[in-house]
Amino acid sequence: MNNLTIETKPLIAQNILIVDDHPFIIQGYKNAITRYKPDEYEFSISQAKDCQSGYEIITNTESPVFDIAFLDISMPAYDEEGIFSGEDLAKVLMQRMPNCRIILLTMYTEILKIKTIIKTINPNGLVIKNDLTFDELLYAFDKVIKNEIYYSQSVLAMLSQMQEVTIEIDQFDKTILFQLSKGTKRSEISQYLPISSSAIQRRMDDMKVLLELKEGTDEELVRVAKSKGLLL
Repeated sequence: MNNLTIETKPLIAQNILIVDDHPFIIQGYKNAITRYKPDEYEFSISQAKDCQSGYEIITNTESPVFDIAFLDISMPAYDEEGIFSGEDLAKVLMQRMPNCRIILLTMYTEILKIKTIIKTINPNGLVIKNDLTFDELLYAFDKVIKNEIYYSQSVLAMLSQMQEVTIEIDQFDKTILFQLSKGTKRSEISQYLPISSSAIQRRMDDMKVLLELKEGTDEELVRVAKSKGLLL
């Protein structure tokens, strides 16, 4: 009687990075990942709670090369290294581990912000957190691990409206917003542009109307411009 030996394929090792400032969300991601095809994959998961700890893991020479990274966009900043969001961490990852597939997660629902994220990062996955369920997370992970692109339903809905978005500003407006965000006084912005102070004021007034500001202050202009992706 012949003895039959059943050959089993070795598990595919995958190094996963999760960066989020909410521990229960990290645990949810880990629960989903470890249940994904356990007969095919073996996952090693590293985690961080903010921009600083995420940056330190990514830049640590002893860290593994990550295959997939889940990055929350809004997290406590790491001012010393100029890392203010998950987008900034994604840029560091793209430089150091160009083959890492990046999934960005956000509460942002502004069309222009989503457009900016896609343009600057072009992530493998982009998820509005309100869309996320356990099953949806598994589906997103399945798509990304197969080198496919995954956008959650709200992202897809916003992308379908992109052609209707008409808010556009030129380089002069962007310079004005940038200087305001740095704390430059309105009267001093003309040092950075070849236009008069009165022209700068008109442009600021036009942007406030365009963005439908409620308060009309310079601080609100900067805040809303950031939320809409007009100021990075």
